Amino acid sequence: MGSRERMSPADAAWLHMDRPTNLMVINAVTWFDAPLDWTVVRKTVDERMVSRFPRFRQRVAESALPLLGGPYWEDDRYFALENHVHHVALPSPGDQEALQEFVGDLMSMPLDRTKPLWHLYLVDGYGGGCATVFRIHHSIGDGIALGEVLLSLTDPADGVAVDVPAEPQHAASHRHGLTGLLDSVTWPAVTGVHAAATGVHAADALAHEGIQALIHPSRLRDIATLGRDEVAALAKLTFTPPDARTVLRGPGVVSKRAVWAPPIPLADVKAIGRPMHATVNDVLLSAVSGALGRYLQRRESLVDNVRTFVPFNIRPAGEPPPTTLGNKFGLVFLDLPVGLRDPRERLAEVSRRMDAVKNSSEGPVSFGMLSGVGLTPTTVEKRIIDFFTAKATAVMTNVAGPPKPVSLAGVPVAGVVSWVPRSGDTPIGLSIFSYSGQVLVGLAVDAALVPEPASILTGMQEELDELRELATSGAARQQARVNASATG
Repeated sequence: MGSRERMSPADAAWLHMDRPTNLMVINAVTWFDAPLDWTVVRKTVDERMVSRFPRFRQRVAESALPLLGGPYWEDDRYFALENHVHHVALPSPGDQEALQEFVGDLMSMPLDRTKPLWHLYLVDGYGGGCATVFRIHHSIGDGIALGEVLLSLTDPADGVAVDVPAEPQHAASHRHGLTGLLDSVTWPAVTGVHAAATGVHAADALAHEGIQALIHPSRLRDIATLGRDEVAALAKLTFTPPDARTVLRGPGVVSKRAVWAPPIPLADVKAIGRPMHATVNDVLLSAVSGALGRYLQRRESLVDNVRTFVPFNIRPAGEPPPTTLGNKFGLVFLDLPVGLRDPRERLAEVSRRMDAVKNSSEGPVSFGMLSGVGLTPTTVEKRIIDFFTAKATAVMTNVAGPPKPVSLAGVPVAGVVSWVPRSGDTPIGLSIFSYSGQVLVGLAVDAALVPEPASILTGMQEELDELRELATSGAARQQARVNASATG
């Protein structure tokens, strides 16, 4: 690759979505129960990340004539690791609340566009160990791509080194964890039955035609290159009205809050879903729906549904991201039935809606539209992004991590949590990361709109407890029927 490379339209779209009140930066925290040798960590980052993935030593260069060419990636002639890796100490008492406050403050800090768009903070004094905080701009890559990068820094916890070749097929031993750990569906890894067949076709057609249809909706019927399903998906993306107004919505603010919940055993979530014929994702989304319903009801702002954006991966199944990383996903709408109070009914409805998403063309179509957005002037792009982000209240994403423990610089990773960025004035981002048999949930919010984000995570745990009781009692009744039939 030369010293300069045109940025893909999709990556350019994410680059230009930055707002002072919502930065397009993915934040991730990893914590450890013992201190790390930071010299070894720096060397690992330099050798396994910076040297192998060009984006981490490249800066963004905007074209002098934006209408004739988009932004470029170009090598940073003055790249220095010390400009991106920072050693800090967590203020006393060095607990989870202190680390959450530190991360929340970082979320409001824009990245320096004159340098590569990432930072790593090495944090001393977190409990009896330490932590790392990665901040990486979304234009570099999506959750799956960046998950590959972070995984490349680790080794199995038994200390056997992971051999990471230059073209990163390095995660073969972890591939199941990255694409299939959470039952049959993980949101950024969702491909659906239409994605493989229509992704490239829809993206090519919609990179131009989708934006024209958005500006001139009457053109929807004239896009002859699209199939019926793709036109229906484009119509849905275009004509879906703004989400209902609740206390969760309002003008964005700079101040953010970042929190995460105690680890949830993955086996417990599977045990809930099994008798109800629901996937792990269905169970977690149902619990999130119930928690948001509780929050809105307490504030006398309850509605029937809260609309979310859910990432939809369009990479071919099993294909690792290239060394240039990048974004290969669309965004689909998923309405959470927050007004349904019966947990069993809510879980069934979430399962039904998730099945509809998996069997639609919305993911590839939205990726095509996103690519089209990346080709428009930034002033037009801002209006289009505002148009779409008004349609949802939250972004929810899920990345499956290694199913077995891993280590960094010889120290086992105790936990990982991340926060998805939100575009426009979208106030809530919820991210789920699975690691070593645990599910970790991170929630990021606008501080002015959601002053008590931890209460939502508490409500999620309470909803999971209710679902567990229902699943246990249902399984017991089923077993009793089986026993009665056997003795009858």
